[in-house]
Amino acid sequence: MALHFERSEFDARRDRLMIEMAEKKLDALLLFAQESMYWLTGYDTFGFCFFQCLVLKADGSMVLLTRSADLRQARHTSTIENIVVWTDRADANPALDLRNLLNELDLLGARIGVEYDTHGLTAFNGRRLDEQLQTFGQIADASGIVQRLRLFKSPAEIRKAEKAANLADDAFDAALTLIKQGADEGAILAAMQSTIFAGGGDYPANEFIIGSGADALLCRYKAGRRKLLKNDQLTLEWAGVFHHYHAAMMRTVLTGKVSKRHQELFDASRDALMAVEKAMTPGNTFGDVFDAHARTLEAHGLTKHRLNACGYSLGARFTPSWMDMPMFYQGNPEPIAPNMTLFAHMIIMDSETETAMTLGRTYLTTDSQPRPLSRHDLDLIVK
Repeated sequence: MALHFERSEFDARRDRLMIEMAEKKLDALLLFAQESMYWLTGYDTFGFCFFQCLVLKADGSMVLLTRSADLRQARHTSTIENIVVWTDRADANPALDLRNLLNELDLLGARIGVEYDTHGLTAFNGRRLDEQLQTFGQIADASGIVQRLRLFKSPAEIRKAEKAANLADDAFDAALTLIKQGADEGAILAAMQSTIFAGGGDYPANEFIIGSGADALLCRYKAGRRKLLKNDQLTLEWAGVFHHYHAAMMRTVLTGKVSKRHQELFDASRDALMAVEKAMTPGNTFGDVFDAHARTLEAHGLTKHRLNACGYSLGARFTPSWMDMPMFYQGNPEPIAPNMTLFAHMIIMDSETETAMTLGRTYLTTDSQPRPLSRHDLDLIVK
């Protein structure tokens, strides 16, 4: 089977989850997040765009309900032994199939946790699920249970993240060889992505962000390409990906002369990232990290040009986003602890002058200061 971790790793994850279920007095857990299924069993698919559910009982037994297209996928990529297929047909209601499966598993009247907060369970299917379960048992929202367990990385997961970071650095090196006046954004993007694939990496959970000129101020991917001018700005946000583990990076690269405004924004972004690093230590919270970012940019007079979040957790993620929870935003009480892989990004977008500046990289938290997973320095890059 195509497993990327030892069986003992999956067993340890299951045992940790069972402890959480016992504390919350759950007889069963209905997992809809693909990240949860991958973390728990290795199951690797994009079939979560349809209805599927992994049922975990309090005794550790598991059953996957999925479509026929994912039957072999589950057998080949996961530790799941019991797989039930719901049939595509006119007026099919897989939520009813799930209810019947839960009944067969002797869970009628049980306390059942449901992962509602995931792209793997649409509002439409969530409503159908609730209709089937409202009289079946005691239903509880269990959205954050696996998500929080995934926040803390094992040594094997850290090695995946380190490999992903190496791929991210390699991709940036490939981009830097091309960035210059007249360079095509498409060629830069192709070089970055091909470098990751050639290095054994995977597709990212969302598109790389690339934009130059006025588009350098955008924080999302959009269609359309342009060529760089003599004096230009290019914003890149990308991630190295290995076995679905992400290590994101973000930079704004300049061509030609450095404007006074670009230098001001770069100095501010580097100061803010240094402040964030100092705050990214045990004893502080995710909210404290955001506050360090906000205070620094306020001191530079840039409050109106910053975002309301400055990073987030990373791990094994699936479409449509590599962003994981928790995030760095105001008041987030989640404590910083060792063995988290966290992406901190300083994004300053001055729409008045159409000036962009970004600076970001992935860190591994430790017992003290975080360790950057990128080999690149934080100097302003001008080509």
